[in-house]
Amino acid sequence: MAAEDGEAGAARSKGFLGSIKALLDSLLDLLQVRLELISTELEEELQRLKETALLAIITLFFASLGIIFLTLFVVAIFWESHRLYVLGGFALLYLALGLISGLIMRKKGRSKSRLLSATLSELAKDRAHLKSS
Repeated sequence: MAAEDGEAGAARSKGFLGSIKALLDSLLDLLQVRLELISTELEEELQRLKETALLAIITLFFASLGIIFLTLFVVAIFWESHRLYVLGGFALLYLALGLISGLIMRKKGRSKSRLLSATLSELAKDRAHLKSS
């Protein structure tokens, strides 16, 4: 009878340890999936930033060329009569556009999307699921 009790105790402890091992295995699987999600989100964000930076540089380059040549064209038209007024007007225009652009950029910087929002959402769902279990 003592042998039977010893075997039953060993089976129970093995079952308990097996349950803990299965739980830890599940938690590690869950952690791995979440880390893969974080990695994917970071890669996507990095790629988006690279594309945005490249397009911004190209846009600024060609817009600057266009503005410079337009300014030279208008100044050449008014060279004999009002060149200083034209240059002053363009300077004010460029300063105003720079100010407006800076304000828009500041507004966009404050309203940016949260980094890793999908990962944080999934972690919140996991926490809620664990609490309800």
